Amino acid sequence: MPGQTPLTGRTALVTGSGAGIGRAVLERFAREGARVIVADRDAAAAEEVAAGVGASARYVIVDISDETSVRAAFENLGAEGWAPDVVVANAGVQLFGEDDRVADLDLEVWRRTIETNFTGTFLTLKYAVRTMRDRSGGSIIVVGSPTAITGEGADFTAYSASKAGIHGLVRTVAAGYAADGIRVNTVVPAYTETALVTTISDDPTAHSAIVGRIPLGRAGTPRDVEGVMVLLASDDGAFATGASFAVDGGMSTL
Repeated sequence: MPGQTPLTGRTALVTGSGAGIGRAVLERFAREGARVIVADRDAAAAEEVAAGVGASARYVIVDISDETSVRAAFENLGAEGWAPDVVVANAGVQLFGEDDRVADLDLEVWRRTIETNFTGTFLTLKYAVRTMRDRSGGSIIVVGSPTAITGEGADFTAYSASKAGIHGLVRTVAAGYAADGIRVNTVVPAYTETALVTTISDDPTAHSAIVGRIPLGRAGTPRDVEGVMVLLASDDGAFATGASFAVDGGMSTL
């Protein structure tokens, strides 16, 4: 219809959208016509982002590693008329010990990483699927990583393992719920310059080392990721499910 944008009429929830890629994607969804839900464990950041978007946004405080918190968020949203038909599972952590290769990896770093990244994504999908089954379908987009598919994660054992698990989880859930009209896909960004990675972007040596491994010769930006997210959230991506979309400058494919 005239005047409509790709996400008009949709309600989209983005976890970890108080900052970084999550925030950029959520704000782009709002510009494309969606009602948006800022889901973050940082209450001040979530409130700020929602206020910046305006009346078409609200926020929920959620710890994705806590099933009670995730269940309450989805149930409360449904009761208030904000049940999402688009969910982006973006929240995650990247924790470091003194040596993160497997022989010396601290067990607590492993546990916390898996609990947040893998179990947290599982819980997000669990309650997103329950919500979408009741609404005859929807789109779930999970943020993966090149470290799940290549040797890029050689020094990040826990993080790489958690992301590899996520990639497998997406394929399984996509196959299991296709008949319910629920599409599930993975978007795989490379190193993306946001306010959260200033420790790298402000270090010329570290920045050059990372960019040097990206065939297109530059770091990613949130804008590089947003467009693919809009595609998968909208009717333009209606025939895509169980797929992995690399937005990594060629890092995982060349």
